[in-house]
Amino acid sequence: MEHLYLSLLLLFVSSITLSLFFLFYKHRSHYATPNLPPGNVGLPLIGESLDFLSSGWKGHPERFIFDRITRYSSQVFKTSLLGQPAAVFCGAAGNKFLFSNENKLVVAWWPDSVNKVFPSSTQTSSKEEAKKMRKMLPNFFKPEALQRYIGIMDTIARRHFAMGWEGKDEVTVFPLAKRYTFWLAARLFLSIDDPSHVARFADPFHLLASGIISIPIDLPGTPFNRAIKASNFIRKELRAIIKQRKVDLADGKASPTQDILSHMLLATDEDGKHMTELDIADKILGLLIGGHDTASAACTFVVKYLAELPEIYEQVYKEQMEIVKSKAPGELLNWDDIQKMKYSWNVACEVMRLAPPLQGAFREAINDFIFNGFSIPKGWKIYWSANSTHKSGKYFPEPEKFDPTRFEGEGPAPYTFVPFGGGPRMCPGKEYARLEILVFMHNLVKRFRWEKLLPDEKIVVDPMPMPAKGLPVRLYPHKA
Repeated sequence: MEHLYLSLLLLFVSSITLSLFFLFYKHRSHYATPNLPPGNVGLPLIGESLDFLSSGWKGHPERFIFDRITRYSSQVFKTSLLGQPAAVFCGAAGNKFLFSNENKLVVAWWPDSVNKVFPSSTQTSSKEEAKKMRKMLPNFFKPEALQRYIGIMDTIARRHFAMGWEGKDEVTVFPLAKRYTFWLAARLFLSIDDPSHVARFADPFHLLASGIISIPIDLPGTPFNRAIKASNFIRKELRAIIKQRKVDLADGKASPTQDILSHMLLATDEDGKHMTELDIADKILGLLIGGHDTASAACTFVVKYLAELPEIYEQVYKEQMEIVKSKAPGELLNWDDIQKMKYSWNVACEVMRLAPPLQGAFREAINDFIFNGFSIPKGWKIYWSANSTHKSGKYFPEPEKFDPTRFEGEGPAPYTFVPFGGGPRMCPGKEYARLEILVFMHNLVKRFRWEKLLPDEKIVVDPMPMPAKGLPVRLYPHKA
């Protein structure tokens, strides 16, 4: 019997040893190509992922980038992230190369966890679905279409501030900003206007958003598991909305042009086929994520910096009150008003430079190529980081200083200010985000001054920047 136990133990140890050997061999084989960029690849599977993520959890994601730029004296370095061999491209030249070679040398890449949270109803990958979406969106997000939404945005902003801010001494900003941007997305994409209906989506939606880029362990209680459950719940709700809209369109109770949902129901592909209900639900789900998550972070940090910088607040307040004085009581904002918010938008841009809602993104090399004299093998993942330019003194002198004048005149050099990405994959909702941020700023500063309740509140980046306690503030309403 002892011999049997000993044999089993030896077999177990041998299998573990072989597995570890295989892992190390496979890990090292990814880096056998000659002339790779300098860098460290860490341990198998883990790589440098913990260092990459923890720099964000500590509130300084740029340190992962700048520490390695300094260590290797290079604007490109190799690493291993999320279990993948990777190269990190830094600086304006790295951004330009990637944005200019989209679909030539590189394509968008997401971790497998994203495909599990967003399982497409079609037999195509997330990147194929994303390509289809980008073809569909320009009509909805072009300036002439967006002009029609400003009054709706202002109406929702007024209702939002009346319900969530007015009459309160203290509020927590980040949850309110998420509520505002989600309400806008629900109204403009789906024509959902009832706050209780919006609220029904909100909680599962935030579970989904926080679990998309998480460790993909599908066990009860993990963020990843909660995200999958939330995704299934929202998709079910969306299908009910889609079925009702089909009926309303057939009965003439809904307009073919009233929102993205109607547009998707009536759109056909090259073969004249309509999208399935499940396919539309998938796409709307992705849009709702993109349509509110990054903007809510930007709105929150606008509040943070305006609290910290009273001289900046005064100039924003002055600009916005000029617009208020030019309008009749109760008159909604319009396109001309938005065009007058030049200083306010410069402030918002400086906020997004210092706290970029989109920290960066991954690409995948679809061919072998050379960058900066180094070989990048086909199949490698490439990460670009907004912070590599946003927080570099080479592109922005005194990078930690808040200075909206950086955006006057010609503004920053090309490929240095990239809060919305760039090239063919630049966020198609960039102008939409500009409108929702400016409408938020207008409605906020015309009502209140405020101060932070936690002067030294920590900032966490996971994967977007957010105040650790949600940014509680004390409100001081303007006297009538």
